[in-house]
Amino acid sequence: MRTTLLREASGWSAAILIAIITTAQIASTVRSDLLFRDGDSLVVALFARSIADGAPFDWVMSSVLFVPEIIVFGALWMLGGLLSLDVNTLLTLNAIVNLTALYGAIRFAAGRRTAGSAPVAWALIAMAVFCVVAVTETSGSRDALELASLLTTTTYYSATVIALVLTAGLVRRAFDRDAPAGRFPICLGVVAAVSVLSNPLYAAWAAAPLAVILAIAAVYPVARARALPLLWALLGGTIAGWIARIPLSAWIANDGSEYAQPGLWPESARYYGDLLGERLATPLGWAGTLIVVALMIASFVISLRSASIGARLLATAAWAVPLLVLVAMVVLGTHTARYLEPVVVVPVLGLVASPRVVRMPRRAAVWTSAAVSAALVVCAGLSVPRAAVASQHPNDDLVCVNDWVSASGRTGAGQFWTVRLPKLHIDDASQLVQVDHQLNAYAWLVNQSDFSVGEVTFLIEDAQSSPWELGTNVLPVDVIDCGQYTIYDFGTQTLPLGPPRN
Repeated sequence: MRTTLLREASGWSAAILIAIITTAQIASTVRSDLLFRDGDSLVVALFARSIADGAPFDWVMSSVLFVPEIIVFGALWMLGGLLSLDVNTLLTLNAIVNLTALYGAIRFAAGRRTAGSAPVAWALIAMAVFCVVAVTETSGSRDALELASLLTTTTYYSATVIALVLTAGLVRRAFDRDAPAGRFPICLGVVAAVSVLSNPLYAAWAAAPLAVILAIAAVYPVARARALPLLWALLGGTIAGWIARIPLSAWIANDGSEYAQPGLWPESARYYGDLLGERLATPLGWAGTLIVVALMIASFVISLRSASIGARLLATAAWAVPLLVLVAMVVLGTHTARYLEPVVVVPVLGLVASPRVVRMPRRAAVWTSAAVSAALVVCAGLSVPRAAVASQHPNDDLVCVNDWVSASGRTGAGQFWTVRLPKLHIDDASQLVQVDHQLNAYAWLVNQSDFSVGEVTFLIEDAQSSPWELGTNVLPVDVIDCGQYTIYDFGTQTLPLGPPRN
């Protein structure tokens, strides 16, 4: 028992070190824009700040409610309050937590340790391979086919990705010979319900493809007794999650149905093909893509050779789920790169489908383990300062905006991609309101109580802003240059906000 606990603790410790190294590397590239500065990436942090500031609660989300993400970041926010940590440090810590949670889900999927198996070691290998793919992603674009690194953000579906891996793990565990038959269907139903409540995309990523796999498994008498309860639990939990969203509809600006446009499937196929071409335009892109393809091929081979039903189902999921998701997203006519996240995440599960011990002399095993552990400790130690520097990188333009707005004592506005970063960092978040280019209140991933101010006296824009449509007689009395930002000050002239739209 003591040896088992030590082995598991060592696995979690190593996973944290890998997560630190990976986060530091991503944060040290242009990809850090998605961690610290992207308008979408900041919704959870803005939500946490709004609650901490005691603002009236009138939030409106997209189709995603970010329930697990808000709980995790909310806990970090409270920790940050106790330790006086700034928001960028909290976003860095959240990235480390997300990657570590992925290890936990992979470790669960690897199954219990038995004679001749090494689930901890293989779970660490699977996590490390995923992190290698993540560090090959270095662009600053949210629309690039660079999907592994999105797990480090607080909003690009990190909880749904982990829930997908956990769901596959529950299916695998349910087929272990000593598995309690009733426990795992219940757990599966709960995971499905909470995940759909938070993000309906879980239905397309996990519920639908795994339901197909379980339905096929149920055809065979040897698997039917366990496959059917899991299938009903998965479908029942998914339906329960949809029903649970109904009382929360006032907070949901878009139910997600309009994202599906099957008539646009040819354009969708070309869109994702173009993204793949861009990904393969660099050596790092080739490396990351080849790793994913190799994992899928290996998973297919393992699914044919595995003697255990659970291992075979997990290996099948590792190659079938990515393909099913890819086909589904094209058929639905989607045009969003992050909808394909399972393509780079799920294939690593093939590595833990049959986590057999690799035999080597005891002395060699001890020295190898010691060398790997030492390397992780050294690399993580060197990565901590890198991550700290990346999170504390000075942004004089942002400081310029915040200083001017705070000194003005007035309320201004900016468009979605422009105003959210200053709003997160300014001393008084109520001084900045989110609007569209026509000064209508823009009710999207924001607290609508901000709109009660009714009017503003200055506007902030940057390169991401659309041209303003204010009328010919509306002219600023002063223009303040803050580098990437420009502030248009209208002095005593007020600009009324239009009706909310999203």
